[in-house]
Amino acid sequence: MAGRQHGRSGALRRPVGAELRSMSAASPAQVYDALADLATHVTWGGERQAKTTRLTEIHADETPALVGTEFTSAGLDPMGRFEDRSVVTEAEPGRTFAFVTDARLRTTHGQVVDWTVEHRYELTPSDGGCAITYRYRVARLSAVPGALRLFNVPGISAILMKVSAGVARRGLRNLGPYVEERVGAAA
Repeated sequence: MAGRQHGRSGALRRPVGAELRSMSAASPAQVYDALADLATHVTWGGERQAKTTRLTEIHADETPALVGTEFTSAGLDPMGRFEDRSVVTEAEPGRTFAFVTDARLRTTHGQVVDWTVEHRYELTPSDGGCAITYRYRVARLSAVPGALRLFNVPGISAILMKVSAGVARRGLRNLGPYVEERVGAAA
């Protein structure tokens, strides 16, 4: 179940993650509104992502998302397809949006890997817009098949995290322009 705290990292030797930053000409309130409107994630984290790594659908009953809002999503990964269940853990308009995802990846080789990932967006006013800081942490992996084994190899895990962060960075870089277009269309 999404939002559950896990005492161990499963097949990971230690949790892994990254911190990324991006700028937007949109205000923190405007970026927050897009984050809390979960349907937008399929655009900036899906349609505008690489064809091999993207969200393909998202389902949420409540919008804007508030603390406790649960949602599901699905998508593609170079290793296979994933299905997620998430819960919003922090929702402070114009400042912070966070959620925890329990994901199930079905690899192209038929293996199943369960993940727990913590996502956190922090929005800070900046000259002419907003600084967006995105932090994610893979807190748990049930197994480490294929290339995922490299998460547990000292030195190489850092390289794997850079590749993983590149995917997240594309999504983050899509967010700002998406919000700017959205705000421009609403004006």
